[in-house]
Amino acid sequence: MKKDVLIITSYFPPEIGAASNRIFQLANGLQQHDFNVTVLTPLPNYPTGKIFDGYTGKFRHVSEEKNITINRLWIYASNSKNKLLRLIAMLSYSFSLVLFFIFNKIPKTVIVQSPPLIVAFTSMLFLSNKSRNLILNVSDLWPIAGLELGALKKNFSYKMLEKIERYNYKKASLILGQSEEILTHTSSMFPNKKTFLYRNFPDFQPPKIQQTTSDGKLKIVYAGLLGIAQGIYRLCNKLDYSNIELHIYGSGAEQLLIEEFISQHPKLPVFFHGQVTRDELHSLLLKYDIAIIPLLNRIYGSVPSKIFEYARLGLPMLYFGGGEGENIIKNNKLGWIATSGDYDDLNRIISTIEIKSSSLERKQNIQNTAVQNFDFNSQLKLLKSIL
Repeated sequence: MKKDVLIITSYFPPEIGAASNRIFQLANGLQQHDFNVTVLTPLPNYPTGKIFDGYTGKFRHVSEEKNITINRLWIYASNSKNKLLRLIAMLSYSFSLVLFFIFNKIPKTVIVQSPPLIVAFTSMLFLSNKSRNLILNVSDLWPIAGLELGALKKNFSYKMLEKIERYNYKKASLILGQSEEILTHTSSMFPNKKTFLYRNFPDFQPPKIQQTTSDGKLKIVYAGLLGIAQGIYRLCNKLDYSNIELHIYGSGAEQLLIEEFISQHPKLPVFFHGQVTRDELHSLLLKYDIAIIPLLNRIYGSVPSKIFEYARLGLPMLYFGGGEGENIIKNNKLGWIATSGDYDDLNRIISTIEIKSSSLERKQNIQNTAVQNFDFNSQLKLLKSIL
């Protein structure tokens, strides 16, 4: 007999990005492993801050996709830099969640995505009871990450977020963490809390490895969110372009700055290709020599899911973000590491990378490592055994 499970998330396809892909894969994987899966998510609006075409003017939208029931709830959508407007957006979705909880039957097993902390808090507060299995899926450590990114300051609001964070951990029956650092942090607060390391492993058929064509320049690609945390605009300004090309895919807050930089430096080999679907991106990435994974600042608890995605594609990586991600790259021989925040070291490392370093043999070894060590279904079977 199939077990009912509800997943509460702030991001879900057709929205793009790591958070959306991660939750969809979890939902789809559980559905394929004998669970009846229902998803609660806002009307799609990320990263534009505007409700997507086809969903505008609706208070609720219900659909069934791949046998998953998806309830899209009303939200006051905004991607404004104004903290008050962002808070209103989170509270509006929280309000919609409360209405859903009141008027609908909620299964005994519920998986809650965190962050956002306030949305997770709403779910933990209203759904907590002795008979319910509340699972908190922690992908980033807020408010610590916000402090390290410079988005938060240690004030009264920060202390309130710390209390909310602690409450969420306390009420969880099980905590899923995407990194060892996340599990260490949660266990420091609640040593007896049940935890599970749940990496953001992708679930797609590994493509056939291709040899890239060479014109003498190392073709470097960045694909993903063009936000403050990634620092792609600064990267554009700091790279030594003597023997490289930089290709950029994605969208986000820094997109206009990047486009302006390219227009002001037409002789530099920097190319912006815009936003493409995940499937399109997979095929496009195969033609590049290496992928770069930067973070403007080292964020405790963060492990970019790009590491596992690119490894399955067989794409060598240049990691420039510090933290646990460095160990994964190093221990699995997935590429090169530059000291976080040190652009001189980054350029030095790039200068040592020869195009033949991205040979078929290296790419095949990386892909083999991913298939062996970063297997989504093996991980999901372990998770299923404790749900």
